[in-house]
Amino acid sequence: MGRRAALLLLLLVLTTVSIVQCERVRFNTEGLSRESFPAGFVFGTASSAYQVEGATDVHKYGRGPSIWDTFLKTPGLEPNNATGEVSVDQYHRYKKDIDLMVKLNFDAYRFSISWTRIFPNGTGKVNWKGVAYYNRLINYMLEKGITPYANLNHYDLPQALQDRYGGWLGRQVVVDYGDYAEFCFKTFGDRVKNWFSFNEPRVVAALGYDTGFFAPGRCSNCTQGNSATEPYVVAHNLILCHAIAAQRYRAKYQAKQKGRFGILLDFVWYEPLTRSKADNYAAQRAKDFHIGWFLHPIVYGEYPKTMKNIVGDRLPKFTPDEVKMVKGSIDYVGINQYTTYYVYDAYPKTPCILSYQNDWNVGFAYARNGVPIGPRANSEWLYMVPWGLYKAVTYVKERYGNPLMFLSENGMDYMGNLTLAESLNDTKRINYYKSYMAELKRVVDEGANLFGYFAWSLLDNFEWRIGYTSRFGIVYVDFDTLKRYPKMSAYWFKNFLLRNNH
Repeated sequence: MGRRAALLLLLLVLTTVSIVQCERVRFNTEGLSRESFPAGFVFGTASSAYQVEGATDVHKYGRGPSIWDTFLKTPGLEPNNATGEVSVDQYHRYKKDIDLMVKLNFDAYRFSISWTRIFPNGTGKVNWKGVAYYNRLINYMLEKGITPYANLNHYDLPQALQDRYGGWLGRQVVVDYGDYAEFCFKTFGDRVKNWFSFNEPRVVAALGYDTGFFAPGRCSNCTQGNSATEPYVVAHNLILCHAIAAQRYRAKYQAKQKGRFGILLDFVWYEPLTRSKADNYAAQRAKDFHIGWFLHPIVYGEYPKTMKNIVGDRLPKFTPDEVKMVKGSIDYVGINQYTTYYVYDAYPKTPCILSYQNDWNVGFAYARNGVPIGPRANSEWLYMVPWGLYKAVTYVKERYGNPLMFLSENGMDYMGNLTLAESLNDTKRINYYKSYMAELKRVVDEGANLFGYFAWSLLDNFEWRIGYTSRFGIVYVDFDTLKRYPKMSAYWFKNFLLRNNH
């Protein structure tokens, strides 16, 4: 045996030993368990179609291209020119992944349906292979006791609609989205009782049309786009898409199918850098431009006054009929909460380029008096600040009438190039989940109308603009073999979620 072969064998043995040890260790949950939360509190994991499914070949699987398929063809855009064409191949391996959820004692799985897997051209002809896949996925979940939570769109708009009328910029998208949503209700709603219109529509509008960092890559400094107007037009259309789907569900399906309809919104907590009135106003502006952009119209029928005052005529207006359709268009709301930043007042002293982000008139800080706001994960944007979760949920509770809600995403990442043995030993992730779960319990105990928590994510997968250089999963995926290896955090959850755990 050569030296390299011997080293590989040693690594395999050590890795196998560490996996076995993970299975046997009873992890300390510091007094927290499933029983720390109200009876029936739901614990699940979350994913999105483009990030996990693979199976993108239109000739073999019938799935049409989305704007992300097109966007990622730009050479050099992604680390190692990565794409989601294969990702973790959940299309073929969904049974293994659901079996893992069962093994780890999870209750539910929040997945997304790929619009182009159902309608390759956005409208018209149905891809029945795609329908059959989602039927298999849903049926197997139910067979194994995993409750499906279906999200209708997670960033992946059909490219055909982008080509036809500018995608989210065109008002026709509201009609086409409504038809797509209704098809899903009619086809899957006899078994799916938890529906969502969008995951993080703010990210779609801001990163896709203000900075151009996400598909379709439009901005004032990009090849095409206008950061001063397009983010607001897109957000307006997304809200109307959400509302028309809610209207159709309530009018034709909800009474018979007995399900619920909501939306999934991202929310960074913004803490004033100082106690000054200016910084407190800045923090409120940030919250209004972030979660308020979508939740305020849905709860109150109008955009936040802060936004109206600053954006002026660039902010679209709802007609009286649209207000009726939008206001109250959720049965519940999912909050994706990961991190917290300090913000301070930064009203421009001189004229600046008009854009959604510049309209906030705030600056961001990640330390105060030399003390970091929290340890940083692998992702540049992700600081681990558990108290921010408590404040974010409390804010939604107090500002928006304590709606029925759940934590629909929460997690942290490690670098993607660690060895398998290093990746399995993810104690920092365990500490993240412990600390955030403690804050979650605190806000539940104080009366927040919370019914569940979903970790991001079960598996390492394709992480949008950072590709495979980041690992959020509690299960390690070897991207060469696609074999799954539960990490220590997976076994922490398994222990945490044991029923009658004392």
